[in-house]
Amino acid sequence: MRSSTGAHFIALDHVRALAAFVVFAWHFTHSSNGYPVPFDGAPSLFPLALLDEGHTGVALFMTLSGYLFAKLLDGKSISYPAFLWNRVLRLFPLLALVILAVGIKTYVVGGDLVAYADSIAKGTVLPTLPNGGWSITVEFHYYLILPLLLWMLRRSKVLPISIVLAAIALRLFLHNERGEIQSLAYWTIVGRIDQFVMGMLAYQFRSRIAHRHVAVAATLIGFSLLYWYFDRQGGFYQYRGYPSPSMLWVLLPTLEGLAYATGIAWYESSFAHSTSGASAFVGRIGEYSYSIYLLHFFIVFRAAKFVHERVMDLSNFYVACLWSIVFFLVMVPVGHLTFRFIEAPFLRLRRRYTGLENRNTTAPRSGALAPCIPDARQDH
Repeated sequence: MRSSTGAHFIALDHVRALAAFVVFAWHFTHSSNGYPVPFDGAPSLFPLALLDEGHTGVALFMTLSGYLFAKLLDGKSISYPAFLWNRVLRLFPLLALVILAVGIKTYVVGGDLVAYADSIAKGTVLPTLPNGGWSITVEFHYYLILPLLLWMLRRSKVLPISIVLAAIALRLFLHNERGEIQSLAYWTIVGRIDQFVMGMLAYQFRSRIAHRHVAVAATLIGFSLLYWYFDRQGGFYQYRGYPSPSMLWVLLPTLEGLAYATGIAWYESSFAHSTSGASAFVGRIGEYSYSIYLLHFFIVFRAAKFVHERVMDLSNFYVACLWSIVFFLVMVPVGHLTFRFIEAPFLRLRRRYTGLENRNTTAPRSGALAPCIPDARQDH
């Protein structure tokens, strides 16, 4: 992760790589219909339930995004229009290529191009963009309310907790009205806002989390056991049906954000991370994670089907996970090429918009600077 100032946070690149692999493994092992690995059951090794329910990798991405923005904004004021310009330059070129590719595929197979165009138009508001692009929509919704979150942090480190409490109350209300909340909790800002906020709060309290190895381990183990139980009960698609009427989805986004935010702050603040060797390699994967995330949809399902039908049986979860590592590594050079030739050229057009904040005032200095958002290679 590099900001426009050149700051590089390799520990956060490691987290991005992990999040990308968790999502990749979920799609490789299960697709959307339990193929080649059925949804039934859960791994005996309970931490692996997070791979068996790898959709949670998106929550890790969202939490990491909140943490990074809090980190880069600390003590700075930001030009909001310049920020939005930079975010479009960072996210739109590759997303536009994916939208075009899926559109061509839709045309070739005789699909409904009018319906596809309609889904793209709705994608600015609804989770309808292809290849995981729905999460980019959620991220931009977060950008729209980030000035409010930053204003809150200026006044109190804990004030943004009110946003989390309000989101829980809203989900509870909507659950009572709709009979389910999973669809909104997972696919929209209604659930994801908790994770962004938890990431921002974790940065503010990172000094209290650093080196607290036992407490953090207990938090992550407890969260893993919760996900293992959730997995055993049917998980994302089979826990009382889909979308699930369970009340668990009222709190699950918050619990994900709390656990991941704690882990991110601990991992970055407690250790000295090498910039060479294996650490550098994993960091590179994190750097290419946006490309891997958007492009893996073109190969991951076909790869699992090919191995399962022509090489060996993948219905065993552990075997399928090992194969998912192989194909995930295959995606790394693909991510490198698309980053270099599609994403990087547009990054050269970014504008610098960070400035030092006057801590003795409650308002930004006159001019275009306002408390908003940093420029970084943070994407989902």
